[in-house]
Amino acid sequence: MKKYINVAFKNAGKTLKVSVAALMMLTVTVSCTEKELLEPTPITSLSDLQAFATPDRILAQVYGLYGSAKSGQLFGGRYLIYNEIRGENWLNVTSNGVTGLQTWNHTNNSSSNEPTNMWNAAYLAVNRANLFIEGLDKNPNVVDATTTSQYKAEARFLRALIYFSLVNTYAQPFNKDAGASLGVPLRLKGEVGSGNNNLKRSTVAEVYAQILDDLNFAEQNLPASYSSALLNTTRAHKNSAIALKTRIYLQMSRWSDVVTEANKIVSTTSPFKASTGVANALQANIASVFAAPYTTVESIFSFPMGDNDLPGTQNGLHSYYVPVTGIGDYSLNPAGVVGNPAFTATDARRTNFIKNDIAGDGGRIRLLKFPTGPVHKDFVPVIRYSEVLLNLAEAKARLAGTAVDASALALLNAVRGRSTTAYAAADIATGTALVSAILTERNIEFLGEGFRSIDLQRNLLALPAKPTVAAIPTTSPAYIWPIPQTEINVNKDCLPNP
Repeated sequence: MKKYINVAFKNAGKTLKVSVAALMMLTVTVSCTEKELLEPTPITSLSDLQAFATPDRILAQVYGLYGSAKSGQLFGGRYLIYNEIRGENWLNVTSNGVTGLQTWNHTNNSSSNEPTNMWNAAYLAVNRANLFIEGLDKNPNVVDATTTSQYKAEARFLRALIYFSLVNTYAQPFNKDAGASLGVPLRLKGEVGSGNNNLKRSTVAEVYAQILDDLNFAEQNLPASYSSALLNTTRAHKNSAIALKTRIYLQMSRWSDVVTEANKIVSTTSPFKASTGVANALQANIASVFAAPYTTVESIFSFPMGDNDLPGTQNGLHSYYVPVTGIGDYSLNPAGVVGNPAFTATDARRTNFIKNDIAGDGGRIRLLKFPTGPVHKDFVPVIRYSEVLLNLAEAKARLAGTAVDASALALLNAVRGRSTTAYAAADIATGTALVSAILTERNIEFLGEGFRSIDLQRNLLALPAKPTVAAIPTTSPAYIWPIPQTEINVNKDCLPNP
């Protein structure tokens, strides 16, 4: 692993080297107010003894872990963008080579900036989580045992989320061969130098097993809730871990496990809601989910943005989707999901978020889910309650086979019915038709939120063609991203993708 993993700590009196990337991303705070969660103050040098000397400093590091994960190269924007524009719903407007053009047209290679920068940001965040966990073990009794376990759980939740992003970007889908393909290097120990660079790629199945182990630990040790709506949205709690597990099991086609996990936080009848922990539930108005303060109970986990920790130029979601001050690199493809008859003209998701009459934009179709700009301050949604309902609906529908599962249809209609006309029983004739309707609903509901290519790949579907861009079949090397050449250069055990 490269030196970008180093951190600004001192150890046993010896200062460790810190890369430029690490200094830019090391956002640790020295107090624990909600304002600092939104606007952390960077600290560039802190000894390990100082960093774990007080409860406030330890909590500051917890916030720093979230800060690393929401790098603009990762969950602050680009990870979501890349998973969107690899699909069919987007047209490139600006031909800007630094805003995802190679991802959109599937021409990334192992030396391209997009796969390289995301890999670096992801492994930096993983290493920070590993170092933090080890630091807690080396500095016991500063905080009580319950709090220590909670902080480890938050670190492991974030590590799981990041490894999920890595394994679904740089490796073959689990469903191709039950996870037998090469995944990514599974780094679980903190590194402060280059001595352990060489590490082979674990299999996809091994990476998934670690993700689930982290999330099971997180579920057991995270708090049921926090003291405010902001913290319930921006720090992981039990429902966050459970909800993410439904996503993981869905990706693995483990339908019964999806049902088991989702049933922990979804009531058996409508109106569906969580009965334990945070009272997660759908909002009656979809627009409220994407409006300040972004802390409705539908938002199970989001990354906040504040004045001092914005995702950076050409990273934020707004700058890709909205044509303000010369930006807005991607418009919606009329032949994509916005042209699907299931996305009705009166759908609240269309009337609130889809516009084609922006002055000076030539009638392009734009997504306005993230309207705050040109400085991007909209929270980045990672897990919403609507996803859990649709995950559960799909799992139940697939378990039912050719029959139409009534509870799966009810779950689908809970999401669809708050924005447009729900399906009648007569509209869905077979189990296959129900699954298809659920997948279409996911494409509508999560438009712009980073789900599209993941859904295509877990179903072993080609990445569809777009104007001037051919479809990418599952057998193409371009179906997944290349392992960055910078990693291969320093990690002699890391094999490239064929």
